[in-house]
Amino acid sequence: MAKLYFKFGAMGSSKTAQALMTKFNYEEKDKTVWLIKPAIDTRDDRVENGHRITEARSRIGLCAPADAIGEDDDLIELFAAREGRIPTDVIICDECQFLTGRQVEQLKYIVDHFDLPVLCFGLRADFQTLMFPGSKRLFEIADSISEIKSICRCGRKATVNARLDAAGNIITEGDQVCLGGNDKYVGMCYRCYYERTHAAEK
Repeated sequence: MAKLYFKFGAMGSSKTAQALMTKFNYEEKDKTVWLIKPAIDTRDDRVENGHRITEARSRIGLCAPADAIGEDDDLIELFAAREGRIPTDVIICDECQFLTGRQVEQLKYIVDHFDLPVLCFGLRADFQTLMFPGSKRLFEIADSISEIKSICRCGRKATVNARLDAAGNIITEGDQVCLGGNDKYVGMCYRCYYERTHAAEK
């Protein structure tokens, strides 16, 4: 029986690399993968011949084209339209924290009604340690939840996605979504996060 999987980790835990390696493993077995990514994340987009191309790209250099999913897109409708052209064996979603709760429910519908596995990779919480809507819904209805572990500089497990300013100080105010990589975010344990944020307030 197919399942909805949620694989979460802090910034720098190689979530996208694992998503792309999973894609490769399926394709090596002659399975067709539908790789999707919320359109709000444009960090890895490129323009070719006047057309914007969305990609999932990892820090170690792995990359693959992905279909951009808009906030108002209905994933059941998109899946049905694609299925008529390209039968799909598995769906992999990178940066799933940016999905809406409704879109997560649509992925769960696809799992249950089409017996198709869906693997979602993303963050659990934002820079204020609050859950993203997509991640929250995945915790509520995913069939399988697992953590992709990474470590803080101190050696403890990283659980917080700290946002940094240009000087490397931790920012605790701002919009929930602010795109960036290692230049703007660092994964750290809650203890280090607490100590640094309280030191900044003094």
